[in-house]
Amino acid sequence: MFPSRSALVHLRLGFSILLLPVYLFALSQVPTVHFWPAIVAFFTWHFLVYPASNAYNSYFDKDEESIALLAKPPKVDISLYYFSLLMDFVAFLLAFFVGWQFALAVVVYGILSKLYSHPATRLKKYPVVSFLVVFIFQGAFIYWTTYAAVSGTSIFNLWNGHFLEAGIICSCLIGASYPLTQIYQHNEDSRRGDRTLSILLGYRGSFAFAGCLFVIGTILCFYYWHAVNQPVNFYIFLSCALPVFIFFCYWLFLVIKTVSNANFKNAMRMSFISAGCMLVYFGYLAFIR
Repeated sequence: MFPSRSALVHLRLGFSILLLPVYLFALSQVPTVHFWPAIVAFFTWHFLVYPASNAYNSYFDKDEESIALLAKPPKVDISLYYFSLLMDFVAFLLAFFVGWQFALAVVVYGILSKLYSHPATRLKKYPVVSFLVVFIFQGAFIYWTTYAAVSGTSIFNLWNGHFLEAGIICSCLIGASYPLTQIYQHNEDSRRGDRTLSILLGYRGSFAFAGCLFVIGTILCFYYWHAVNQPVNFYIFLSCALPVFIFFCYWLFLVIKTVSNANFKNAMRMSFISAGCMLVYFGYLAFIR
């Protein structure tokens, strides 16, 4: 079935940009990049798997209020559902050009993204479980499987300490933004019966959680770059993270004044500032390698 105009909007291709730093970090750390697997992995994640996940989730969420990147989401239709499945299928076939392990990774990610929103499982109702799914599978899992795909190496041969740490850094940075992307959806999520992590933590708690996880990620980043004898990359990270920290503090100040400032507009500002700064940083790492 051909996707409707509404379905194309719900793909939210721009959201893939927010997740691009994880791919760039993996690309920057691979000793030898295999060109075509790198291109296929990039296209598979960012133009097929992530948009398919967005579409599938949108179909079952049927949001009427603002969602990530869409201030006024259009009504969903059945073409969105079928097109998301088609994209997943194409992603699976394309992933085999890289290798069976990468294809398996695509399947695993696709299944978990469906369990997140499907009414039969609806992991989104469970704040800790849903957080762990995003924390692990949008962060470390993507880093590890992309690294293996781009390097042409079996993932089973890569489990040294630094490989593990780099993936956890990605998870911490992704996880830090997670409750802040939900903070403006408390009313709609509650009406659907979804108890998200942000609802569980509350407004100030969401900021505290995000801040703590970002600090942990920063500490791990310090350790990682010193362990691989490239400490200057840590201080470049701090420079790139400074605008994120400034806006985070400013937004927290606004929310403390009135929770009405925990809104879609500020959440998107936070997302774009964070993603932009991390794209600059990890893009720089990928470029200089």
